[in-house]
Amino acid sequence: MQAVIFGASGGIGRALVARLAARADISHIHAVSRSGTEADEKIMPHTADITSEADLAALAAALKGTGDIALVIVATGLLSDASGLQPEKSWRHQSLDAFEQVFRANTFGPALVAKHMLPLMPRKGRAVFAALSARVGSISDNRLGGWHAYRASKAALNMLVRNYAIEQARVNDRFIAVTLHPGTVDTGLSRPFQSNVPDAQLFSPDQSAGYLLKVIEGLTPANTGKSFDWAGKEIPA
Repeated sequence: MQAVIFGASGGIGRALVARLAARADISHIHAVSRSGTEADEKIMPHTADITSEADLAALAAALKGTGDIALVIVATGLLSDASGLQPEKSWRHQSLDAFEQVFRANTFGPALVAKHMLPLMPRKGRAVFAALSARVGSISDNRLGGWHAYRASKAALNMLVRNYAIEQARVNDRFIAVTLHPGTVDTGLSRPFQSNVPDAQLFSPDQSAGYLLKVIEGLTPANTGKSFDWAGKEIPA
């Protein structure tokens, strides 16, 4: 089968590409990122920004006719950056600019990926669309508050993927759409917030990628529309 990985130049995305490339059941991996990745026998790099409809339309056109895409993973996300974007500790720290940046990366981008990739996925047989979310996107599990833009963007992503699950089940009863929490991973996204994370709970990108792919392999149509953590445990909405 063919797979498409968005965010392929990031820590988790790169690890997902490497692990999929080592699998005999994968014929090609389309590695999508803004900066591009190296090609090899199985890995086909594509340059695209997930918040650009023009980029995604061009990518979809390039992939059309290459065969069914049975696995799509959106491994992108934004929590903070060097320009001053930081998760809010209180409602007093909210700003429109922060909400726009975070939602654009965490919600709008994956939504546009779905718009352009779902038509390329098979109408028969098992197919999986997965997007990386976060445990803090769970409304019922929220006991600390704060991190307003990030929490809300991930909660919105969870809702969108639930929508896609319902709609795609009407055309393929073996289609699965889920959001996945990768754990706390030693990447640029979590690095500023790792000080209180025990070593045993801090995963390397390769560890997390292995866990996520194992979860994906175990999914059934009964799981579609739900959110799961790296250990395969369902996260409440």
